[in-house]
Amino acid sequence: MAPPFFAIVSGVGSGTGASIARRFAQSYAVVLLSRKPSSYESIVSDIKAAGGTAIGITADAADPAAVDAAFAQIEKELPGSKLAAAVYNGGAGMARKPFLELKLSDLDLSLDTAANGLFYFAQKSLPLLLAAVDSSPHPPSLLVTGATASLRGSAFFSTFAAGKFAQRAITQSLAREFGPKGVHVALAVIDGGIDTPWGKDRVVNNGVEDGKINPDAIADSYWHLHTQHRSSFTQELDIRPFVEKF
Repeated sequence: MAPPFFAIVSGVGSGTGASIARRFAQSYAVVLLSRKPSSYESIVSDIKAAGGTAIGITADAADPAAVDAAFAQIEKELPGSKLAAAVYNGGAGMARKPFLELKLSDLDLSLDTAANGLFYFAQKSLPLLLAAVDSSPHPPSLLVTGATASLRGSAFFSTFAAGKFAQRAITQSLAREFGPKGVHVALAVIDGGIDTPWGKDRVVNNGVEDGKINPDAIADSYWHLHTQHRSSFTQELDIRPFVEKF
């Protein structure tokens, strides 16, 4: 028998996406989407070993055909299950270059993943979230991972900021349209370096303890957003280390 509710995390790697998947797997079956199987295989195994239900699907968030195929597979593997939470954690082509060295393709990459990818993921997810409004244990949620660049552009990050600005605008518009229908849409602005396995050697905030954001703590904040009462939805949440300058 399929579980009654499931969550989708699009853009799963070894850091934030993995932590979000593990946190939501404590309550729901979880579907993990990523461009490469190697990004989700160990996480799926960990969740299953802990007694949870997890499905990994290879899909490029910027490819509508791949996203269509992923949602068709979800319907086949979880028949009758309702979508409780959809998390868009897709990367955004962070090209750190002087502006005059950038190419139009750098801008296209950022927009394709941050904005176009979210746009299509939301179009596939929102009908399912709406269908769960009357029965979900918490308000069905569309949660989006933003960045410092969602709020301000920095030198050498013009294309990254363009994608994140667009992503924030889409999220704001969706929150205003679908919040009154019972779907909680929120953006999490991740303002600081994240303590990921691949970034262990990167020094942030002079290397002080907890100067990087713990991805499990990010996941707890996402769960908090998902479980908020509909009388007090947070549309945008900033997450940063206690020593981060802002």
